[in-house]
Amino acid sequence: MSGTNAASGAAPCRFAHYFVICGIDTETGLEPDELAALYQWLEADRQGRDPDTAAAGENFEQSPLKRTFKSKVLAHYPENVEWNPFDQDAVNMLCMPKGLSFRTQADSREPQFHSFLITREDGSRTYGFVHTFYEEVTSPQICSAMQTLYQMHQAENPSSATPSSSSSSSMDSLASSLDEADSPSSSSCRSAACGGYDASRDTLYVSKALCLITPMPFMHGCRRFLSQMHRAVTAASPPPLPLESYVHNILYEVPLPPPGRSLKFHGVYEPIVCQRPGPGELPLADFPLGQTFTLLGVENLVQLFNCTLLEMQILLYSQDYQRLMTVAEGITTLLFPFQWQHVYVPILPASLLHFLDAPVPYLMGLQSKEGTDRSKLELPQEANLCFVDIDNHCIELPEDFPQFPNKPEFIQELSEVLLRYGISPVGGAPPTSVPTTTTTPGSVSTRHPGLKSQQALRELEDDGRNGNLGGEQLAVLELLQGNATLERLQALAKRTGVRVEALRGVGGEGEGQGGRTAVEEEELRNAKLNVQLREVFASRFTTMFADYEAFVIQSAPDLESWLTNREQMHNFDKASFLSDQPEPYLPFLSHFIETQMFATFIDNKIMSQWEEKEPLLRVFDGRIDKARLYNVRAPSLRSSNYQRCTVLKESAQAIEQRLMKIDHTAIHPHLLDMKIGQGKYEQGFFPKLQSDVLSVGPTNNNRWSSRTATAQRRKDRHRQQTEHLTLDNDLKEKYMQEARSLGKNLRQPKLSDLSPAVIAQTNWKFVEGLLKECRMKTKRMLVEKMGREAVELGHGEANITGLEENTLIASLCDLLERIWSHGLQVKQGKSALWSHLLHYQAREEKLEQQQAESPVSNGPERRKSESSIGMPSLRASVMQDMRHIQSMGEIKTDVGRARAWIRLSLEKKLLSQHLKQLLTRQALTKKLYKRYAFLRCEEEKEQFLFHLLSLNTVDYFCFTSVFTTIMIPYRAVIIPIKKLSNAMTTSNPWVCVSGELGDSGVRQITKNILEMTFDCQNLGKLTTVQLGHDNSGLLAKWLVDCVMVRNEITGHTYKFPCGRWLGKGVDDGSLERVLIGELALPNADEDFGRGCRTPDMQHSPGQTRRVSITSMGGRGYKPTSAQIQEAIGEAVNSICKHFHKPEKERGSLTILLCGEVGLVGALELFFHNGFKSARLFQKTVFVWDFVEKAVAYMESADQMGDMQETAEPLGLTCVSLCHYVSAINSSPRNIGKDGKFQLLVCLGARDRLLIQWLPLLVECPVIQRMYEESALLRDRTTVNALIAVLQTLHDFPITLEASLVKGIDL
Repeated sequence: MSGTNAASGAAPCRFAHYFVICGIDTETGLEPDELAALYQWLEADRQGRDPDTAAAGENFEQSPLKRTFKSKVLAHYPENVEWNPFDQDAVNMLCMPKGLSFRTQADSREPQFHSFLITREDGSRTYGFVHTFYEEVTSPQICSAMQTLYQMHQAENPSSATPSSSSSSSMDSLASSLDEADSPSSSSCRSAACGGYDASRDTLYVSKALCLITPMPFMHGCRRFLSQMHRAVTAASPPPLPLESYVHNILYEVPLPPPGRSLKFHGVYEPIVCQRPGPGELPLADFPLGQTFTLLGVENLVQLFNCTLLEMQILLYSQDYQRLMTVAEGITTLLFPFQWQHVYVPILPASLLHFLDAPVPYLMGLQSKEGTDRSKLELPQEANLCFVDIDNHCIELPEDFPQFPNKPEFIQELSEVLLRYGISPVGGAPPTSVPTTTTTPGSVSTRHPGLKSQQALRELEDDGRNGNLGGEQLAVLELLQGNATLERLQALAKRTGVRVEALRGVGGEGEGQGGRTAVEEEELRNAKLNVQLREVFASRFTTMFADYEAFVIQSAPDLESWLTNREQMHNFDKASFLSDQPEPYLPFLSHFIETQMFATFIDNKIMSQWEEKEPLLRVFDGRIDKARLYNVRAPSLRSSNYQRCTVLKESAQAIEQRLMKIDHTAIHPHLLDMKIGQGKYEQGFFPKLQSDVLSVGPTNNNRWSSRTATAQRRKDRHRQQTEHLTLDNDLKEKYMQEARSLGKNLRQPKLSDLSPAVIAQTNWKFVEGLLKECRMKTKRMLVEKMGREAVELGHGEANITGLEENTLIASLCDLLERIWSHGLQVKQGKSALWSHLLHYQAREEKLEQQQAESPVSNGPERRKSESSIGMPSLRASVMQDMRHIQSMGEIKTDVGRARAWIRLSLEKKLLSQHLKQLLTRQALTKKLYKRYAFLRCEEEKEQFLFHLLSLNTVDYFCFTSVFTTIMIPYRAVIIPIKKLSNAMTTSNPWVCVSGELGDSGVRQITKNILEMTFDCQNLGKLTTVQLGHDNSGLLAKWLVDCVMVRNEITGHTYKFPCGRWLGKGVDDGSLERVLIGELALPNADEDFGRGCRTPDMQHSPGQTRRVSITSMGGRGYKPTSAQIQEAIGEAVNSICKHFHKPEKERGSLTILLCGEVGLVGALELFFHNGFKSARLFQKTVFVWDFVEKAVAYMESADQMGDMQETAEPLGLTCVSLCHYVSAINSSPRNIGKDGKFQLLVCLGARDRLLIQWLPLLVECPVIQRMYEESALLRDRTTVNALIAVLQTLHDFPITLEASLVKGIDL
């Protein structure tokens, strides 16, 4: 027992935790791979076949050389490490993801290298590095078993002496059971000449894997150590010491380098150096980023990076495991200071394919089979998927998502860094004709031509690292291109079959600069390139989030209360943060600050008040502080100018210095106290190691382990505390699991147990998670829309920004797509929701044909209500809305159609009702979905629809405001006042409807029908209607109550009240009026709808408390002077507020000027106060009459010269007033006197002349004739107060709608 303690005591700071050997177990012989069988079972289930028959029996169609057999962990040292318990199933599955593979002497048997990682429950990671090679099978039982299997295969398939292609099931391409990365030449040789396996003639080889499991990703060091171990076995002479010495050394005597230091330790033949970044530097990342850029090209990589930041589903696809790992790790390291929070499986074993069904964001890697077409790959959901085909250097992106800020400049800067290292930013050149599994993107030249040849020779000489090795192979080829002699040499060596070791003499131990070998030179170059690329990415975030701390809301007194109320807490002031950012950044930032990774980052920031800072956060905050010191710009002045990274030189120097000057050297491997002669050296076979010496650490418990173990244990304890998922603290565990939405619980599938029961359990977790996400999203949308929460937090009148609203709606669309793609039987089209709708449509149309007589309405008819007199009601129907969307030529894809349909349903407040309607067709749901699918869990489905129903309490214009160019049918109805006979008129009426996006032009209405429909381009929210007639015929007078206009797609109905006459010699003699509209509530009798409607954008909150102005001006009611002054104050106030809102959410200024509580109405009241309007014989006098008389007086006074002595400016003002009045009077439009007064006020407000005109009107003697002594207009103090109030409008650029100023020539 003491032994294991010694082994584990120093474990946390040991370089490697385990050394593992996987391969064939000669005792149990050939066992078919259960995982492959389970995979077939799942596959059959996916396709709706009977799973049990599919999985029964052996797969005789495939040649035995191509089948998968079970691999076993043959040995691992030590037995266990308490810090990192050994997970046998997971390690076996990831060391040999496809099980054992067999070869004969005719096949290519190049060794392979790949890495993997295992994410533990608490989110911490362990890395594995695997060197796979082929070893001759010596067991006669296994050779004869293979012979028997081969004969059975031939008996079953007499036609195919050649190995048949693997079965054609749809996803079989996903999980080829065997590595088929042979060079074309060798496979043709096997099929033609060799024709399979014959024990008497062929030598059989089987794969074996050596693996190191380490706490940190020292990829280069582990790769070199393992390849030297393999070389020791294949070399002609035995290694200097028994292999046990080297394994013992790396397990127990090599420490992790301390932060900021480098360490040298010894492999079998050469020393290996690795370095670890210091506390202020970017964390360790040893996977070559240069290779990731070479494989994808800068443009693609930036797009992939963007998709990762926005937490989409990301699927990497390649034949080479190491490439999958390199790209996955590359992308996740670039996220600094953020961390990927969801499912992360860079190498997805075949048996876990059902994880592609996961309705959560994920980053997974899938091994492709050679020659498989991407189109054969059936993925459960693609609406939100970024598919990265690494080998073909291309990516498929989801539809519309915001671009990364300053993308062109960012790509430019990255390209410059790559070019400095001789890497083409384009990436992915066509494959060269060298027989390898990998294609080689654009050749790379190093900066030291002398080194190039030495490097290449060393690569060739080190046979263990030559061959099909993904990255390294790539490097050999790249270095060989461009050196003709070497290329010829290599070709010759390949052709003649000479072992390349013969070249050893030529290169010697080629020393590069400063006594470094060429391999070290290459590693240094990789490390410098890595850090410089990462610095460019990191500096983008340092610029973008330089002031993020100012917006973090620290509201909890202590950690416990914060954890308890985590869900209700508002942690980050998103609205203020966004309002502080440059305009071009907003689309991206508004999406990004909604992600889980950003939420976690802010959580970590808040928790750092009470605990030690999370390491990435510490480095990031340090950088921001440093930037502030050096940066002269005031943090408040945000600019969207691109700021280049300034620390590229220093970051590369730090690494170079560490590698030049080695800080620590580990103990050399030495002879152990072993039984002599047990592990006899046999060339080409990895010996059975003596486990007794390897299961125990050194007994003298050397210096570093005792000194650093306690410190490290202290640190680790702390790290486990800061990991919010620490297991000993129940409270924290419970709340944080809750707080991190479902992604966290499913961050890593459990690799070991894969029974169908476990799969069902996993799916159940998904269902719960989706429901929870739906609850959070709808709540967030409501709160943002109503702005209540923000008001409580003291942000005044919170109004959700259009941008943020759009982001939330986009994420709701994404959630619905994920729900609809969960548990699909068969995938059709890219959008699961739209394909369900199409199925529904097809069925309904069939039913409609069957019921040729009048179809029954599906869904309650919209009841007619008072608000829609004369408007025939619109029927709420899923089909109708689908047809609207299908007729929109602008939308080209299914995903786009589904999103448009969701937006339309949301705007019509029918989303929940439509989806309920869709899901009532249970036979259809059963046909399309598996039993465990979300849509077939009754209770959850009901709750989900209920959450969506809550969105009906607020108004969205998310369809109208997005699809601005589509043609929309409008219906206009003119409603005359019924009780008068003059409802009938002989003249020809016309209307012109205007909205925020344009106007309809003049449309003639058929006499006496008073209703019309017309199509025109989306007008947006409607603001005004111009209504008029041509005054022809005998009955040319017309009393109109209101005009109703309805958008026939969204169902929004606007009411434009009039209540006045149109006609000469009646009322104010107007033949046309501009009417101001408001959205009418659809069902006035449904009180809940009225009660919880979002307050109108244009209205200030005080409006509801005030008596409406029109009622004030009604007959027999005289508003008091106080009420009039309050009305003017409110109207001006509303206009000021309007301009203080961001431009996109201002709503209509026309309503604030001319609407019911607008400025014009308020000033009318002011002018009407004390006005002697009624005359003898009841001919009404209007305020406009007073203005005209005043102007006439001024003009005549001017001619007589009375005005000469007045001050110059006053004279000019006088001229301007006369000019404006005559322009209005001479306008070709037939507007009445009240219309003219309205126009004068609007133009005066626009041109900032109102306050200059008022004194003129007050001074004019006409006022004494037309106003009583007590009138407000004759009270100097009140007029001065009015001028002061109107003065505040001068700060704003008032623009008038075209419908108001049409035909006015100034």
